[in-house]
Amino acid sequence: MQHQGLKHRSDIHLTRKLAHCVGICFIAAVFNLAGLKIAWIILICVSLFIIPLDILRQKNEALNKATLRVFGPFMRKHEAHAISGMTYLYLGCMVLLLFNDRHLITLTLLFLAFGDPIASFFGIRYGKDKIIGNKTLQGTMAAFVVCAIVAGVYCYFNNLMTERLLIVAPLSGLIGAVAELAPVGKLDDNFTFPVIAATLLYVLFKVYGGFAV
Repeated sequence: MQHQGLKHRSDIHLTRKLAHCVGICFIAAVFNLAGLKIAWIILICVSLFIIPLDILRQKNEALNKATLRVFGPFMRKHEAHAISGMTYLYLGCMVLLLFNDRHLITLTLLFLAFGDPIASFFGIRYGKDKIIGNKTLQGTMAAFVVCAIVAGVYCYFNNLMTERLLIVAPLSGLIGAVAELAPVGKLDDNFTFPVIAATLLYVLFKVYGGFAV
């Protein structure tokens, strides 16, 4: 009863998905407009607030209640007394910035911003065929389609691997689907998705000349 207003994993939770998309697009915009150094500074400053708060609220009920009042609309029920997806997201973004390539980082962020929440929506709303854990064929296919479209559009407008676009786009979609589907222990997918996607995109860029631009 205490946290009855919080959503479950099985809820569509559009508020969380919209905030996820807008927040990550903001990170991508800052990175592209201000550069890697400023992106690091902003990410570290925000993380120095979010991560300690996430840890300390586990030990202080008053702080936890205050946090839930502010961030409750964006949180899930299991996060009420556990590390939230936001902490994993910022940690994942820190690892992502280590790849130090504008196109690779931006494309991974766009996969995370659009592919992950849309896959979740389709998996919850239409998912019938379970693949791994709670992941469904329908959600995974949604991730594939969205990430393939995002990669195709991004590469076309940035003149990136355009001569191989008919190969690169579907392979990018496959990368997004694998990143959305692959379980890595009990780690949150806000961390694993960008790390897996960026690692596989790195291989794709190496093979098809994505680093030449």
